[in-house]
Amino acid sequence: MFRNQYDTDVTTWSPAGRLFQVEYAMEAVKQGSAAIGLRSKTHVILASVNKANSELSSHQKKIFKVDDHIGVAIAGLTADGRVLSRYMRTECINYSYSYESPLPVGRLVVQLADKAQVCTQRSWKRPYGVGLLVGGLDESGAHLYYNCPSGNYFEYQAFAIGSRSQAAKTYLERKFETFMESSRESLLKDALFALRETLQGEKLTSSNCTVAVVGVGEAFHTLDKETIQALINEFEIAGEDAPAEVPEEAASDEPAAPEEGAATADEGAAPMDI
Repeated sequence: MFRNQYDTDVTTWSPAGRLFQVEYAMEAVKQGSAAIGLRSKTHVILASVNKANSELSSHQKKIFKVDDHIGVAIAGLTADGRVLSRYMRTECINYSYSYESPLPVGRLVVQLADKAQVCTQRSWKRPYGVGLLVGGLDESGAHLYYNCPSGNYFEYQAFAIGSRSQAAKTYLERKFETFMESSRESLLKDALFALRETLQGEKLTSSNCTVAVVGVGEAFHTLDKETIQALINEFEIAGEDAPAEVPEEAASDEPAAPEEGAATADEGAAPMDI
């Protein structure tokens, strides 16, 4: 009710112990285009939704290469995401020049979190209004981190951020126990299925999504549109055949259908509560 008394400065605490400008930055992440990350023992997949402001414009880039072994997917203010990805790229170059070895993913994430946290302590700064999913591979294996505008960071097996990301989280929570042993192709399939959940009735095509991969013996790179479309076509066919194996269950219990229907029909995603 009296929020405007306490949100003019990032260092001003409300009586309830809240920093509203930090919360505003976290809300910007929730309003951004969805981004998804998931990992196995050997690979990390990052995927994002491409959303243009109008039919006359192109979409903004949401996945950035940091180094051969690290990449990021962002949700929120793209300008802030570009600044932070450039900072991460510089840190990787400096570390490689000094130590002649790749920068460990966890160390880079800590440096990024410290940089974000400083913006919550200076009255002349503002929090970065972007969330980053940092995926990478180092000597300790594959890693997936989420960096929050507040300066917090968390490591995940799979995670989704951005607009309508709760639907993707629901799908990932059902499947995450199988991710560690998943192959590259299976991981890509789950990433596209989860990404489709965030579209809520829109058709998933190679033009409205971006997918990137990093893994053992595979440097971080973004898949081309032809490859993505071929994967989408293949997985849609598999999804149409899936309900035929359990027709009685699908017919008798419609609310339970999203597990099988997540990739079968656009109607199945539309009524989902976000």
